[in-house]
Amino acid sequence: CTCKKETTTNKSSMQGEEFLLQEERDGVRLSWNVWPSSRLEATRIVVPIGCLYTPLRPIMHPPPLGYDPIRCNGCGALLNPYCQVDYRTKLWSCPFCLSRNHFPPHYAENITETNLPAELIPQFTTVEYELQGRSGGSPVFIFCIDTCLPENELDELKDSIQQTLNLLPEDALVGLVTFGAHVNIHEIGFTECSKCIAFRGSKEYSVQRVQELLGIVPFRPSNNNNAMPQAPSSNNDGSDAGIGRYLLPVGDGGSFAIEGILEELQKDPWPIPNDQRALRCTGTAIAVSLALLETAAPRRGARLMIFVGGPATSGPGLVVNKDRSEDLRSHTEIQNGKATHLKSACAFYNDLAERASHNSHIVDIFACALDQVGLYEMRSCVDRTGGQVVLGDSFTQSVFKESLRRVFTRHPEDASPGNAGHLEMGFAGSLEIITSRDFKIAGAVGACCSLKQKNGPYVSDTDIGQGGTNAWSLGGLNPNSTLAVYFEISASTNQQSAANNSSKSGQHHMGGGGHDNFSGQVSGVSSGKRRYAQFITQYTHASGTVRLRSTTVCGPWASPGDGPETTAALSRSFDQEAAAVLMARIAVHRVDSEDVADVLRWIDRSLIRLCAKFADYVKDEPSSFRLPHEFGLYPQFMFHLRRSQFLQLFNSSPDEAAYYKMILVRENAMNSLVMIQPTLLSYSFNAPPSPVLLDASSVRSDTILLLDTFFYVIVFHGETIAAWRDQGYQDREEHAYFKQLLMQPLTDATAIMDNRFPLPRYIVCDQHKSEARFLICKLNPSVTHNSTDIHAGQVIPTDDVSLNVFMEHLMKLSVES
Repeated sequence: CTCKKETTTNKSSMQGEEFLLQEERDGVRLSWNVWPSSRLEATRIVVPIGCLYTPLRPIMHPPPLGYDPIRCNGCGALLNPYCQVDYRTKLWSCPFCLSRNHFPPHYAENITETNLPAELIPQFTTVEYELQGRSGGSPVFIFCIDTCLPENELDELKDSIQQTLNLLPEDALVGLVTFGAHVNIHEIGFTECSKCIAFRGSKEYSVQRVQELLGIVPFRPSNNNNAMPQAPSSNNDGSDAGIGRYLLPVGDGGSFAIEGILEELQKDPWPIPNDQRALRCTGTAIAVSLALLETAAPRRGARLMIFVGGPATSGPGLVVNKDRSEDLRSHTEIQNGKATHLKSACAFYNDLAERASHNSHIVDIFACALDQVGLYEMRSCVDRTGGQVVLGDSFTQSVFKESLRRVFTRHPEDASPGNAGHLEMGFAGSLEIITSRDFKIAGAVGACCSLKQKNGPYVSDTDIGQGGTNAWSLGGLNPNSTLAVYFEISASTNQQSAANNSSKSGQHHMGGGGHDNFSGQVSGVSSGKRRYAQFITQYTHASGTVRLRSTTVCGPWASPGDGPETTAALSRSFDQEAAAVLMARIAVHRVDSEDVADVLRWIDRSLIRLCAKFADYVKDEPSSFRLPHEFGLYPQFMFHLRRSQFLQLFNSSPDEAAYYKMILVRENAMNSLVMIQPTLLSYSFNAPPSPVLLDASSVRSDTILLLDTFFYVIVFHGETIAAWRDQGYQDREEHAYFKQLLMQPLTDATAIMDNRFPLPRYIVCDQHKSEARFLICKLNPSVTHNSTDIHAGQVIPTDDVSLNVFMEHLMKLSVES
């Protein structure tokens, strides 16, 4: 059966390249590149219509444009290559609302068919503007440090933060907050001695009360009634709002002051009885720190970086009592509603997340502990603000140290002008989507927060993820930050047919990124109606400038009806990789509010319906089942998704499960696919390094395997290879090739980890040893203790079904009458 293969034909590969080219150009990947023409037909293709959009994906051309964009007077869409231009009357037609707009004088004077502005050039469907007269100000970083750590961990953490200060821009503002039983906001601008303002850890403080205790007056930016987050002007020095006292520029004494405080910083002195946990007021620390930012830097790019080494045991947001007799909540307790502090803690952190998102502030959490720290409850603080999250065992490990360093990665010097040498992160991000009339926005799943904005007829009544809006606050952004957006076809069959007929006799839109240049009248109309979507991302660049990126995509509609030609057109347009990631994000979102078993059944039924729709077969004859090559990998993606840590909670804590989901919903398509179906490379004497099936049969005693699960990078030595290595054969000159064989996977593993955030855990293990379980659990269990041929590979003692059995059941159910 063709659907069992893990490789596709050359034709499928060529189509995959087209999808990758669109992602390279615009940062967009669609599940379907040809869309059904009615709402009813959209339900029949099963996989949701959606896209993965990466707002800050690097683009080399054109460089940021040094002027403000032109907007349509009707719908607010930006000028783009799909607009029709009348060069005689100097008018342009919006493809979204069909309105005709005048060019401003400085455009009208110079525009010709051979002299086009960058945003009208066909290949520039993504352009970025540097907004004039706007400044986001210098970025703000507040380090919030848990002092209840063991002394060696605290020393390592302090050393890492001191190194981080050297990575910040000279004009960046920095502040320091420490917490244990109480919270201390350090007045780093006071040079006479170390001075801090202490807050009781068990008490909840309002923003106004924090202002009174800190003795600062809130900074008042100019009034702005826009729903989209706007960065304030930096003309006011903000000294009355705490800048100069609690926040200082790195190059103006801020770095020196914090380093001095860190050198003297000691472990929290509050006594800890043996039968109790340390008093740790994490919730109060976050609340007070956000209150400082709301006062000193409202609606300004800022990061609150929290370093925590244990659960909150005091004050609002606590997740467990200080008495060790009470255990931290488990999955079972959460599902049964018996987690005592869960509801109140989640409500508290959700409120903090709303406050932070409203002010464009980012919350990062670096949690390093052998036990849980309450990441499950604090998840919304990171997800709704676009923050970063790292979960590790210790602040002494490279997983934390290197991940923290990579947060401050800079653009290379040969990057596009305006980016070179600056931090890769963006601040105060927001996204608005404008669509043509035939489809609407159902929602988004990712690191975002709804702005509850419903401008125009763009919003569907059906919600997926954060729906009911066409605009979201993104907070923090980096080149990999990716949002999944889902659409709903709004036209019925009759409406769409009428629209297609009218488009042939009336004014047409352009397609394919080209232009219908005309002089005095519309000419060169397209043969059919097309769909358009525009993604408008505004953010504060690390340089302090405010930028706006516009990405406009266009695509065809399928012919009405359910005939073979329509089905073939839809099949050819299917991007199975993007579709798998979009389905995974919906599944992860639904798991938060539904039973896992129900979500698994939904995945199974969706896959059966998809195969029944697009496969070739004779009814009731499974042996006749043939799946088109465009869908060849999709069933196994779903098989591995069902077995993944995103849907299977066994052997993971609530914090770990939350961490995996937080990473999945913010990464790009390729990284997400690695999480869903890890990659496996084989190294042997008999062949060069090559990809192999993620299957028990790939485990051989005379091979080395390299597994990349995104969270782990594992080098696995077969039993024979490990024995030769232990006997020292690699140290003998006559076995130089064996030494090279041992080194190659280590080199490749390093290359994988060099470009990964967070830094994955690196494991080197041998067959039949304890740590081999990290690889074995990811393999398709084609060889188990019940198999007749146990010499076909690694025996996996499990009752899980194999991919072969899964496919047999899929074929049987798909062909049933």
